[in-house]
Amino acid sequence: MEFRRLGRTGLKVSTICLGTMQFGWSTGEKDAHAIMSEAAALGCNFLDTADVYSRWVKGNPGGVSEEIIGSWLASGAVSRDQVVIATKVRGRMGDGVNDEGLSRLHIMNSVEASLRRLQTDVIDLYQVHFPDDETPLEETLRVLDDLVHAGKVRYIGCSNYPAWLLAKSLWISDVRQLAGYDSLQPHYSLVHRAEFERELQPLCLDQGIGVIPYSPLAGGFLTGKYRRDSNLPSSDRASGIRERYMNEQGFTAVDTLEEIGAAHDVTIAQPANAWVLANPAVTSAIIGANSLDQLRDTMKGAEVTLDAEEKAALDATTAWT
Repeated sequence: MEFRRLGRTGLKVSTICLGTMQFGWSTGEKDAHAIMSEAAALGCNFLDTADVYSRWVKGNPGGVSEEIIGSWLASGAVSRDQVVIATKVRGRMGDGVNDEGLSRLHIMNSVEASLRRLQTDVIDLYQVHFPDDETPLEETLRVLDDLVHAGKVRYIGCSNYPAWLLAKSLWISDVRQLAGYDSLQPHYSLVHRAEFERELQPLCLDQGIGVIPYSPLAGGFLTGKYRRDSNLPSSDRASGIRERYMNEQGFTAVDTLEEIGAAHDVTIAQPANAWVLANPAVTSAIIGANSLDQLRDTMKGAEVTLDAEEKAALDATTAWT
């Protein structure tokens, strides 16, 4: 497993980050523990979660993914100081008027709840999940700075920020001498490129922001699960994939991934992950897994290195202007 610095920081994380959105949703606690232990054994030292996971499931109050990670850490399966724990704040976590957002009140309440669920004294990377138009940026950045100085949070990051908002946030942190965002978590894959590459990528490279893309396999589309002539599974997720990716450009990308995968004797998912990791701005790609076999297969993407010709071939399939 390769390790890279998180942007301009000295923190080193594995190029594969285990995403845990499915914990407490499609994956129970026992299986989640096994997946995390196997990921650690394979060299992954980076876990990503959020307080809202998986609040969309009936009867789930949110925080369940964090609780599962916490019980795994408490089991002694791995030493706490050998794992980088990232979580997020912003989403609704209750019925009260202040139970969501990026206000000082909500963030202070949320960080304490996350620490309790994770059964840890400090969160390594605390990320704002998405923007909050109703809270001044300085209020959010100042409370995050307070958390860093209080030792409750080591690094801070953002997710789903447009370039202008990230740039403005970095400027405020600089001018006010506050802790600044060290990372960005964008939606990025071979079939979802322009949103990140057009403005966010040059900004992150210039400012030394670590990039941790989510959905590098495009929700499963880049695993080869969906083909031109195959029957589409009946689910909301499959319908979303059909709308976003099931077009000639998307299928051409899958065909090219299959050819490159065959040349490396690996599955389609692995060169798809390798393509994301070949981007010089990217620190680590977030992958999810519902089983040990799926985890092992996907993590092999960190072992695949695309040559210049393969990278160019994949670039050409989804080139944007």
